[in-house]
Amino acid sequence: MTPEAFKELETTLPAKPGVYRYYDADGNLLYVGKAKHLRKRVSSYFQKSDHAARIKLLVRKIDRIEFTITNSEQDALLLENTLIKQYQPKYNVNLKDGKTYPYIVVKNERFPRIFFTRNRKDDGSTYLGPYPSLGRVRTVFEFIQSLYPMRTCSLALSEANIKAGKFKVCLEYHLGNCKGPCEGLQSEEDYMANVKEVIRILKGHMGELKTELRSRMHEYTEALAFEQAEDIRRKLEAIDAFQGRSTVVNVRMDEVDVFGYTENEKEAVIAYLQVNEGMIIRSKTVVLQRKLDESREELLAYAVNHLRREMQSSCKEVIIPFDCSPDDDGLIKTIPLAGDKKKLLDLAFKNALYLREERQAGKQKREDKNANLRILDTLKEDFRLQERPHHIECFDNSNIQGSSPVASCVVFRNARPSKKDYRHFNIKTVVGPDDFSSMKEIVYRRYKRLTEEGESLPQLIVIDGGKGQLGAAVESLKELGIYGQVAICSIAKRLEEIYFPEDPLPLYINKKSESLRVIQQLRDEAHRFAITFHRQQRSKKSIRSGLDGIPGIGPASQKLLLKTFKSVKKIREAGEETVAKEIGPAKARALFAYWESEQ
Repeated sequence: MTPEAFKELETTLPAKPGVYRYYDADGNLLYVGKAKHLRKRVSSYFQKSDHAARIKLLVRKIDRIEFTITNSEQDALLLENTLIKQYQPKYNVNLKDGKTYPYIVVKNERFPRIFFTRNRKDDGSTYLGPYPSLGRVRTVFEFIQSLYPMRTCSLALSEANIKAGKFKVCLEYHLGNCKGPCEGLQSEEDYMANVKEVIRILKGHMGELKTELRSRMHEYTEALAFEQAEDIRRKLEAIDAFQGRSTVVNVRMDEVDVFGYTENEKEAVIAYLQVNEGMIIRSKTVVLQRKLDESREELLAYAVNHLRREMQSSCKEVIIPFDCSPDDDGLIKTIPLAGDKKKLLDLAFKNALYLREERQAGKQKREDKNANLRILDTLKEDFRLQERPHHIECFDNSNIQGSSPVASCVVFRNARPSKKDYRHFNIKTVVGPDDFSSMKEIVYRRYKRLTEEGESLPQLIVIDGGKGQLGAAVESLKELGIYGQVAICSIAKRLEEIYFPEDPLPLYINKKSESLRVIQQLRDEAHRFAITFHRQQRSKKSIRSGLDGIPGIGPASQKLLLKTFKSVKKIREAGEETVAKEIGPAKARALFAYWESEQ
């Protein structure tokens, strides 16, 4: 719809509150909005030129405008909310719950059961909450059970069934967790009095409950009913202790709604806390996705309206981080800079920030997973594999002129290092610098063990080296009878050539290919791991060589000396007397006599 076409329609729009709806040429509902003054609000879309890009795109798509007049702005708000939930227009704020929070439910039945649930049903039961976490609701629930024995069974405790003696008390009665209403051992009046007190605790009305309990305790004391008075005293102590653990700020603070806010370019996260007498009694977190570059004031106002309606809040005050315009004109808005209310605001902000970071981490994890799958698909295509190589292993040797020969095996899972699966090997059967025989040995040892233990084999084996090392590894796979079950290749360092068994010509992969980068990373990681282990072995050997061959100084004494003094040099510097304290005078004398004879 062009500005010129809208001018013809503008005069037909009423100057009254109501709801407007934008449709495109195909009859699809684009946007639903409410307004105090329909003509002014709708006209603003077509008269202003400084709209954000997405609003301009919306205006270009508008082909038809419909509106509904309401008696008040509040009626318009309710209608707008209904239409958005029903039709989910493309350009309206997309609201998502942060997660499903647990509730404590007082079941709509005779002798109501009280339990916690995540599923709220329209069954006439009373739902208290939601609570911030399952741990929190368990704490509240255990506290209630400790004070008020309630039934947990689902028996139909009608008056007729109880009088007919259809039920017998269960173990919960004998444990003191239930007073036996199923056999008429507890009256409905007494049971419901307890239920009412539980509901008051769950709603956070601790102050008035404690006042009433103290009054009853004094009455029992004056009537010399000390057992009943003691029972109430125990309840008061438990409530005080629980309130102390639950208090966030001053217990004298009136009931208040708190809204924490954080945002990025695409969405805002708002955490809602309802606090009464210093305790958080309900909470919820929502995510609002921006569709038309809505301002933070608009998003916060939307969240305040939505959450207060959903939670059926009657609080007269809201604590917010910045000014906005909720629909309730009589609402007291507080933007605290210090004190108890600022502490509450900071707590709500932390809740919102946590969910935002949790969502970002989840998004990054999904992106990483998709990237890994893309890399694995590229590897599968480049290396002509039968399946994605979720599990890859790479081998490398390390020695200096045959001394301290070792090898390494590094493991990648889903194109990422799995360091807990890395293995290193001491070469056992090869004498001298023979890389081919060393490779044959470690590949054989690795997959002999995996097959014997019933472990899964990798989809791809990578050998660091050329055709010679590859051939040696293939011999081991053939001896084990698994050649052909696992794809195997080698990578030569000079030109990054990829060799396959029984193929005389190497494969050259594009240097910018993601699959080549993974193979290079595997090769470099195997080389690093092998070199590190080789250096450790050489270091141990060189340290021990200063103590080897000394009469009377065996492996146990060598280990004790090196553990205590760290090096041969420090053993010499410590002197015979100090060393004697560790290995005894005779061995210390033999050690230092041997060193003196060498000089």
